[in-house]
Amino acid sequence: MIHTGSIVYIFMLVILTGASESGIFGGRISKPHSRPYMASLQYGTEHKCGGILIRKDFVLTAAHCILSQSDQVVLGAQNLSKKEESQQRIKVAKFYMHPKYNRGFHNDIMLLKLEKNAELNENVKPIVLPKKEKKINGNLDCLVVGWGRTGRREPISTVLKEATEKTQLKIECDKIWKENFIAQQMICTKFKRNTGGICQGDSGGPLICKNKLQGITAFTADNQCDNPKFPHVFTKVNFFLPWIKEIMQE
Repeated sequence: MIHTGSIVYIFMLVILTGASESGIFGGRISKPHSRPYMASLQYGTEHKCGGILIRKDFVLTAAHCILSQSDQVVLGAQNLSKKEESQQRIKVAKFYMHPKYNRGFHNDIMLLKLEKNAELNENVKPIVLPKKEKKINGNLDCLVVGWGRTGRREPISTVLKEATEKTQLKIECDKIWKENFIAQQMICTKFKRNTGGICQGDSGGPLICKNKLQGITAFTADNQCDNPKFPHVFTKVNFFLPWIKEIMQE
């Protein structure tokens, strides 16, 4: 497992326990199908990571959410324990891991080319990418969404959940994460234990600020996702826009 001291594990590197172990810790249940860009990356039928539909044929996620050719993306889901009519299960045709990703914390971004186009409707819609790189201010309320763990000792949930986190100042992130945090390509957030936030299994999901996609869930503290001492970290989408656009034009 990838770690720094005994503090950090990248989200995906946990024992897979299936879709029943899901849900942002704390937070709230998302209104059904109100986040139509959400994707569940699955081993067979077991939730592995989150993803973000950015075009009818591409899903954006974290590079550490490494898949195999037998894995699939599930779109249009609210409850992963049910076979909802809204769900679309599509295999991945090609994986585009960032060329500078080295299975560590940096350049943690990947694109998935779907085997067939998603059928776009009210339950399945891509989110719009940011237009260009732009500074993200501190103390900004942002939405996080996912089917990850509900916390170390919290009850589990099979439904999509969400919470609000605030963008954190670079100095605070540098102090905690040191060389693992690169402000140019990452965003970090602060949160309150009672209002919730991301946890293991939420990797690859979105950080949305002012209704715009800004980040991809990357890492937090090992077994302390609900500890406010450790800011949560996201890959900064707008920094990687040139690479994303290049891949999608192939």
